[in-house]
Amino acid sequence: MNNLQKIANNSRIDIIDMIYNAKSGHPGGSLSIIDILIVLYHKEMNLNLDDKGQRIDKCVLSKGHASPALYATLASVGLLDKDLLKTFRKYDGLLEGHPSIKIPGVDVSSGSLGQGLSIANGMAIAKKIDNKLGYVYVILGDGELEEGQNWEAFMTINKYNLNNVIIFIDNNGLQIDGSIQDVKKLNNLNEKIASFGLNVLTCDGNNIDEIEKAISIAKKSCKPSCIIAKTIKGKGVSFMENEANWHGKSLTDDEYIQAKRELESKI
Repeated sequence: MNNLQKIANNSRIDIIDMIYNAKSGHPGGSLSIIDILIVLYHKEMNLNLDDKGQRIDKCVLSKGHASPALYATLASVGLLDKDLLKTFRKYDGLLEGHPSIKIPGVDVSSGSLGQGLSIANGMAIAKKIDNKLGYVYVILGDGELEEGQNWEAFMTINKYNLNNVIIFIDNNGLQIDGSIQDVKKLNNLNEKIASFGLNVLTCDGNNIDEIEKAISIAKKSCKPSCIIAKTIKGKGVSFMENEANWHGKSLTDDEYIQAKRELESKI
């Protein structure tokens, strides 16, 4: 676990570097989900290829604006050349602001919010039809749940008992316009999702050990599982933490120096 935490901390530095160099991006939600991605790609996901040349386990980043976290993770596990991180959001670069399947290691193009769970369901149904092993992990934002398509997807995942889908909700409580509760309340989220027949778990989404335990429980369930991960937006950078205005903007020179100093002190 200490090794995974070190990798996550280094990946946070990569996230800050990418966004600072590009002068644009979404630091808050990228920093909040990096621990989840590191656990998935370094410990939980089977990244081997099946007989069709597809990875056995897949990950759908539905909140595609948090692409820096995915790119940093792919680089950390060797699926993406780390030098490519320098091309983030560059006009002639490979790494776009939202993930694209043309990027090595990316399983699904994403960007428009609310679609990721439906895509993951389709991938999971295909696995069942083809009798293929493997899980489809999907990461949703809590603000993203304001999109109605998610709730249709919850009905679908229940109808077909897609227990090869494991959902993470990045529950950092903030979105671009402010707090989730001020924009559209998400009261009783556990009960809402459980009412669709899913196995609902909760964890500290910035705690490596708790993430790992939640996934272990989810894999043992005969029902589809949704892990509500309580996270801190901007986790790891003091002036970004729990600040909605860090949803989508770059850093000044002074902010970059401070953020790097704070993150490097944790390594």
